[in-house]
Amino acid sequence: MFTVGKEKLDQLGAEITTREIRQQPELWEETLDHYQTVQKELDNFLAIVKEKANGQRTRVIFTGAGTSQYVGDTLVPYLRKNGDRQAFSFESIGTTDIVAEPEEYLIKEEPTLLVSFARSGNSPESLAAVEIANQVVDTIYHLSITCAVEGKLAQISQSDSNSFLFLMPARSNDSGFAMTGSFSCMTLGALLTFDQTVLVKKQQYLKVLSNLGNEVITRVNEIEKIVQLDFERIVYVGSGSLAGLTREAQLKILELTAGKIATIFDSSMGFRHGPKSFINQKTIMFGFVNNNPYTRDYDLDVLEEVRGDEIASGVFAITQPGQRNFTGDKFEFTTEAELLPDGYLALSYIMVAQIVALLSSIKVNNKPDTPSPTGTVNRVVKGVTIHKYK
Repeated sequence: MFTVGKEKLDQLGAEITTREIRQQPELWEETLDHYQTVQKELDNFLAIVKEKANGQRTRVIFTGAGTSQYVGDTLVPYLRKNGDRQAFSFESIGTTDIVAEPEEYLIKEEPTLLVSFARSGNSPESLAAVEIANQVVDTIYHLSITCAVEGKLAQISQSDSNSFLFLMPARSNDSGFAMTGSFSCMTLGALLTFDQTVLVKKQQYLKVLSNLGNEVITRVNEIEKIVQLDFERIVYVGSGSLAGLTREAQLKILELTAGKIATIFDSSMGFRHGPKSFINQKTIMFGFVNNNPYTRDYDLDVLEEVRGDEIASGVFAITQPGQRNFTGDKFEFTTEAELLPDGYLALSYIMVAQIVALLSSIKVNNKPDTPSPTGTVNRVVKGVTIHKYK
């Protein structure tokens, strides 16, 4: 796909999505530059948040809708291990949940930092979640991580003294239907903000990550061969942050094929408890393999089990090489010896899943850039009525 000319991609309705997937390693470098530009200001803002908590731990709620929610789902397991656990507790709650039932998710007496992820910043739920949090929580602060400076969320953040705006690179404001660079940049931006790992190590992680992302691009022909298999269903499984990532991976398939390919996601261990029933002879299964040796065993166990059952069209590990490796088919990275922790590794793995979705969309004669043939599903959600909260 990445060697096909613009004219052909335009005919396929895939030029925008292809370009936006491909440019992600460049955008990650830009995200690091943006972070280093605002780091001092951002650290000062977080210091105020901690001070105003008066010795309590501040709830950090990562929020968004759809893909923007899955940013938080991916981040939380990693940050519960590597974030500032003395000052913060980390949670992921969708704006759709907060807006629909605020008092089940927001606690009046608990100091809260609402971290809003948004590509455009114009979704009704994103704006309503901020407003409702201001009504419900006594000590509330906002960090908006968004891709559009002109979006309403960014404008609110700039005018509110209790808010901080962390803008992502301009090109991360995807023009295509599906969020790709916006997802990976917002995830990286939050990692850089809350991961307590020293900056020089985070810079090293990013160097490794960029190399892995570029490797995905050069090996797209291997992904094309997988998509040529006879399948009607796709499964994604993983553990830790990679379990959160499975939800985003399956959404890309669902969105870009307009539901023509059925998908399911789960944790590697949770998959056996019923969801395994989803697999038939027209199913391909992908496992995001963790680099933590203990966790890795569980990821590999379920892949080996399904492979041994011979009930699927194909079973594939997406993985960096480790001491134990999958005995079946795999997309195994080769360019880097350093093994990334799952929070960062997720960004290279999601590029593989994005390409699987892109190619699957074309395979079922859909147009990845505008995949909803009826127009009833939109790039920025429409048709939402926000009811006044009292």
